[in-house]
Amino acid sequence: MTNPNEGVPQKHPSLFEPATLLLIAVLCVFGAIIGMQLLVSLGITANTSLIGALAAMALARVPLAIFARYRSIHVQNLAQSAISSATFGAANSLLLPVGIPWLLGRPDLVLPMLAGAFFAMLLDAYLLYRMFDSRVFPATGAWPPGVAAAEAIKAGDEGGRKAVLMGIGFGTGIAASFVKIPLAWIGFAGSTAVSGIPMSAFGVAFIGNIWALLMFGVGLLLRGYSGQLFSGPTFANLVPKGDLMAAYIPHGFMIGAGLVALLQVAMLLFRRSEAKAGEATAGVSDGEVKRALGLGTVGYLVIAVFIAIVGGLMTDMSVGMLILFVLYAAFAAYVHELIVGLAAMHSGWFPAFAVALITLIIGMLMGFPMPALALLVGFSAATGPAFADMGYDLKAGYLLRGNGADPAFELDGRRQQLFAAMFAFIIAGAVVLFSYQSYFDQNLVAPVNKVYAATIKAGVAPGVAWQLLLWAIPGAILQFIGGPKRQIGVLFATGLLINFPMAGWAVLAGILCRVIWERLRGASGEGDMEVFAAGVIAGDAIFSFFDSVSKNFWKR
Repeated sequence: MTNPNEGVPQKHPSLFEPATLLLIAVLCVFGAIIGMQLLVSLGITANTSLIGALAAMALARVPLAIFARYRSIHVQNLAQSAISSATFGAANSLLLPVGIPWLLGRPDLVLPMLAGAFFAMLLDAYLLYRMFDSRVFPATGAWPPGVAAAEAIKAGDEGGRKAVLMGIGFGTGIAASFVKIPLAWIGFAGSTAVSGIPMSAFGVAFIGNIWALLMFGVGLLLRGYSGQLFSGPTFANLVPKGDLMAAYIPHGFMIGAGLVALLQVAMLLFRRSEAKAGEATAGVSDGEVKRALGLGTVGYLVIAVFIAIVGGLMTDMSVGMLILFVLYAAFAAYVHELIVGLAAMHSGWFPAFAVALITLIIGMLMGFPMPALALLVGFSAATGPAFADMGYDLKAGYLLRGNGADPAFELDGRRQQLFAAMFAFIIAGAVVLFSYQSYFDQNLVAPVNKVYAATIKAGVAPGVAWQLLLWAIPGAILQFIGGPKRQIGVLFATGLLINFPMAGWAVLAGILCRVIWERLRGASGEGDMEVFAAGVIAGDAIFSFFDSVSKNFWKR
């Protein structure tokens, strides 16, 4: 007997089915509020992706017909895509940028900044959608949080051996996240502080590119122990008081590595011999990537012009300086999203706040006035988070849809995820528009905004340009040596920009465990290793979310 459905094209669930749209609308409002509250109270934004998936899974078990469609792993994928987009969109891409002009005493720039950041966020996510599954941002890339979300959804749907392995990883991630280690135990003599174990960093080491993650871990440790390593007389001139940030070393490394990474992307797309080979294996052709990059160039230029006009910069700057601002703002936003995207793809971590600070410092060296600097750093900060988060979500969808086995179904699923993200961004924009004033009235802003504002007010110290140029050279060399696939320069600079030594130890411990696992199990154990790692990342994400929410609750 033949199957009547055999040969019938698979149809992806639509976002616009009433029951699905209702669930996602509620999740988006919830995600936007949680994201903003955590950002202003704790300075972080939790990954709510798994919360959306778990909500859909829970509702699917309610014995009512209206909830039956939530059993679909593809609907659960839309739910996790939407809530994470709303969370990162409302907090990182919108509320953070608008807090900068407010802190600088320019409330008249808040709405222009919000409008510019909103358009930048939409373009940001759309560009990743256009470039996902290309040679620049391959679907086979690590994208660790996306792997974690997909494996969690599959484990809930299929059960079996992999669900058990996922559960072991999940339990390990949660249990280890409860452990607090005194910093004195890891080399900070005399310190009474304690640090949690970032299990997401441990889990990422099993999934990402091992060379990129090794350099990421080394960068984290160098930054964390810079006081002990570089405070002696040997390094007194290069690293004052052993403070890498005060010497602008991480900034210089990222500038050099980022510019070389940009050149490597261009060379990758324009080498004809490699392009022909890549066209046969990548789902998105090099020609499509070039068109997307062209659209991004025009889009960011238009948004930069819009921000300059509505922000009234014409009254503060000459025509020449205004043109320079527009060109630099568009270029900085472009480079920012690519650096953040590459770091996120390989490691699951991205230094969005720090790279925006680099943008600001260079803008100050160019001599832009205060209003232009406030809009510049806000515009730069608005790009990147949505780009990276879209990559995570599309990776999760790609795995759930069978790794691209059915191209038509894969493209339809990506399109629905794009609709879900854009719907989430619109809701996030509305939530921020109607609530930002209440936060500002209570003097609640993202802590990093105070860093940006203080930097603008303080001005640039003499010699900063030379320091940036000096340290950009080794950053560029390191990125060039690693090549476009390993991104060791960008990942090393990412580690230098993050002051979290425990994460460095977690990454290196994960790499060691990965090497041992691969030696013992060989190629046959890679699938199990990724499932376990995804469970660890998921457990850490869930713990971090509820830990952050509870801390925020008790602060009240």
